[in-house]
Amino acid sequence: METRWYVYILECADGTLYTGVTVDTARRLVEHNESLKGARYTRSRRPVSMKYTEAHESRSAATKREAEFKQLTRTQKLSLIEGSV
Repeated sequence: METRWYVYILECADGTLYTGVTVDTARRLVEHNESLKGARYTRSRRPVSMKYTEAHESRSAATKREAEFKQLTRTQKLSLIEGSV
């Protein structure tokens, strides 16, 4: 069975958005909220909540999509989260 990779967007307590990739979104959310394995950016902005996930067949595809997400404006990301893109 092939591993699925996910691009995700978190909303931090201060309202900012964080984008990342993982194979396990539930584990990654716990790491961002409770451990030092979470990104440095999110550690000072806890709690964070998962707002969007998108599955991909490979790490490469997920990473490319993450790079596309990071080029979006905040408004575009919020539209994506709301499903209006």
